[in-house]
Amino acid sequence: MRSPEQSAESAREKSDQLRRELREARAAASDATRALNGLVDGAVRFVSDVRFEKTTNVARRAIISLGREQLGARATEFADQLAQRLATLNTDLDNAGKHRKLIVERLAALTDGALKTLRTATRLSRLPSGLGDWEGREFLRIRFTDPDPSLLAARIGELVDDIAASTAARQIGPRGSAPKRDGIALLLRSAEAAVPKGFTVEVLKPDSVLRDERVPIQQMNTVFSGGQELTAAIILYCTMAALRANERGQMRNRHSGVLFLDNPIGKASASYLLDLQQGVASALGVQLVYTTGLSDDRALAAFPLWIRMRNDADLRAGLKHIRVADTVRAQMPHTFEDVETATPGAAPGTVTAARVYRRPTETP
Repeated sequence: MRSPEQSAESAREKSDQLRRELREARAAASDATRALNGLVDGAVRFVSDVRFEKTTNVARRAIISLGREQLGARATEFADQLAQRLATLNTDLDNAGKHRKLIVERLAALTDGALKTLRTATRLSRLPSGLGDWEGREFLRIRFTDPDPSLLAARIGELVDDIAASTAARQIGPRGSAPKRDGIALLLRSAEAAVPKGFTVEVLKPDSVLRDERVPIQQMNTVFSGGQELTAAIILYCTMAALRANERGQMRNRHSGVLFLDNPIGKASASYLLDLQQGVASALGVQLVYTTGLSDDRALAAFPLWIRMRNDADLRAGLKHIRVADTVRAQMPHTFEDVETATPGAAPGTVTAARVYRRPTETP
């Protein structure tokens, strides 16, 4: 059995030990409080950054508004919420990455196809025989540096990222609708990104001797006369029509459509221009139909078939109707009937004038 002196000594030792542990616990608690306050202040500063001003997350608003003690007490709750949100965002980012890859691959394929179309347009604008120095030459010449296939996807990816960033930064419309995106404009920007050095587009200048003289297409308005500009526009249209027929697999049919021209002879009455228009149109399978009120026999001699028509004004309705001239109408196999004297019950839209022109066969 211990003596009173031993019991007192043991109690003093135990008391000293407890006081030491208490001081250590208080110091540890103070350090933990300072660390917690530092972490809370750091979290508040982080979520208050200007980068997150537009963020509507509930946890962010709570972290900013709550006091230190409340925030520390609910730290585990916020950590669980943010962990779940992080998992959702990672899934969204993975999906966005997959969609971005598909978009870049598809847009790169479309861009490559567009560049091939430009090369095909140059090839299809090759002029037919019988045009002097122009024979066999391309009327339209588009030159550019072919992009490196390994760099094409990277350039298109940068473009997609820039467009996505600008779209995200753009404010939503008043009704909450996202800004519209133009597919053609996107493809043009992709082609521009794929060929950073740009494109060179030149056309042959139509003249009486058909010299091999090329002019940048942006200078057509200043270098070409009215007739030359119109002829170049017709040839370019025929080239585009042939290009569309080629894309549809119809080049073997040699019919790329019909082009109605509203009095082009008023600007392009020179015989070499008319011959050039018809020669290129025939080679590319485009049927040209000219309309004009001129009676210049020199210019009209370039056309194998004429159909003279007249304008009849309807004074009651204020309309004008184009009718076949009497000299042609008299040669029709059936008597022409005016609308006022037409047989009752006759089908509307009946053809009242027709003429067939047979091209002369070429002798072998």
